[in-house]
Amino acid sequence: MAENNRAVVKLKERFADALLEYKEHRGEVTVTVKKESILEVLKCLRDDLRYNFLSDVTAVDYLGQEPRFMVVYHLLSIPNKDRVRVKAPVTEADCSIDSATALWNTANWLEREAYDLFGITFKNHPNLVRILMTDDWVGHPLRKDYPLQGPDREPYKGRLS
Repeated sequence: MAENNRAVVKLKERFADALLEYKEHRGEVTVTVKKESILEVLKCLRDDLRYNFLSDVTAVDYLGQEPRFMVVYHLLSIPNKDRVRVKAPVTEADCSIDSATALWNTANWLEREAYDLFGITFKNHPNLVRILMTDDWVGHPLRKDYPLQGPDREPYKGRLS
C-alpha cells in the first residue's frame, strides 16, 4: 500500500538512488533515505507535495547496530491532510546530518534538542547549542550508553537487548 502513497511515488521518481526503504504500518507511511540527500528530499516534500509543517525532528539510538542512529522527521501537509515520516541513518563515526533550518524555522529548536540529547550534529545550523541541559553538562543523556546514574558514573555495560 505504501507504494501508492503520493510521497513514495514522487520520491521513487526523483530520488530512486537515495531511497533506502519505504513502508506503511497502521496507515502511517515511513520513508528512509540516505542522509546525504536529506535536504533535497525534504525540500521536494515541502515544495512539490505541500508538506508545509515540520512537527518534529528527533533521533533513535540503536546501540550495538550500525548505523547507530536514525534521525526522524515528522511532516504534515495541512492542505492535503496527510503525514509522512522521513528517516535518515547516521553512523556513530560521522554523527552529523544537514540542518533543515533553511526549510522550516521550527527545525531550529528541534535540531538543538536532538543535538543536546543524542549528540547528533546538524551541519549549517545557525545556533547549535544545548537547549535542555546546562552548558557544562557532560555527554548526551538519551544515548543508550549514557551512565544510568549521571555523567560521573561508568557507562552501562549490561545486555543491550
